[in-house]
Amino acid sequence: MAHTGIFATKAECDAMAGENIDATGYTEANINMWCLEAESYLNCLMKYNASDTWAATLNVDKKYILSEYVARYVGACAIMYNMAGFTTRIEAEDMLNFHAWRMRAIEKLMADQPTVTFLKL
Repeated sequence: MAHTGIFATKAECDAMAGENIDATGYTEANINMWCLEAESYLNCLMKYNASDTWAATLNVDKKYILSEYVARYVGACAIMYNMAGFTTRIEAEDMLNFHAWRMRAIEKLMADQPTVTFLKL
């Protein structure tokens, strides 16, 4: 199965999941599903279908904020799927907390319509 995420590459998702991720649930099917969930959420948050319109045209300097969000979402879902690969549960929880912090910051930006307008330029 090929990676079908629009905003985040498989490599970006891998980086956010971390080197200790357990491979049990970290399958391409799950990664693709989590990418779609995050992309749909961002589209709803921005009130703009960026998946269709920006997939190939968005300037890379602006795209990375969307890539980061999707990759972090995938990483968080993968960590929560199975924490067995981490040395301690606290290690996994620290990663989840950092992902949540950054995702909230990005959500604030994407919910702001002037930011969406800026991305469209």
